[in-house]
Amino acid sequence: MASVSAAEFWTDLYTRGGDGWELRQPAPPLVDFVEHTPPPRGRVAVPGCGRGHDVRYLEAHGYAAVGFDFSPTAVAQARSLAKNERVPAEFVQQDIFTLDRDFGHAFDGVWEYTCFCAIEPRRRAEYVRTMAAILRPGGWLLACFFPMRRRAAGPPFPVSEREVRRLFAARFRVERAFQPRSVRPRQGQEWMVLLRKTNG
Repeated sequence: MASVSAAEFWTDLYTRGGDGWELRQPAPPLVDFVEHTPPPRGRVAVPGCGRGHDVRYLEAHGYAAVGFDFSPTAVAQARSLAKNERVPAEFVQQDIFTLDRDFGHAFDGVWEYTCFCAIEPRRRAEYVRTMAAILRPGGWLLACFFPMRRRAAGPPFPVSEREVRRLFAARFRVERAFQPRSVRPRQGQEWMVLLRKTNG
């Protein structure tokens, strides 16, 4: 079986209906944040965007959103949904760990949800470096981390507040952190954090 670092792993899940993370709607934590305390408008990257529900939501609310996923199935479905809803969102099929090569300092913000927990835990520091590299100086990274408890196996791989603070400390500062409104199966397992890039 392919590892989580291979596009085939995720394409297989999409193909056989193993996409248990799919909400079929924009993430409630994102919706609440944008409706009540919206981050500055600008170009926003959404890594591991899947079918692009959050990308379309951001685009419809004044952000120039770009969704990234390395599953061709996910990207094709995201583009189809955007076309059907007449939302001019952009979707790119690409491994997120290569984004710094093509999108250095290209974004004002990043929305992170269920990508950090889907990658191999040993690559999380690499993820932080990549997100910092694609953000402009002073850019923001809004993240809803999940699952905030131990699980037998992943993906999703467990996340801890201590690990998040440690990994992001070198390149970001925490501006806000709180428990968001979550879908019922994820209540008590999510942690919302607004981070600000601290260096160039």
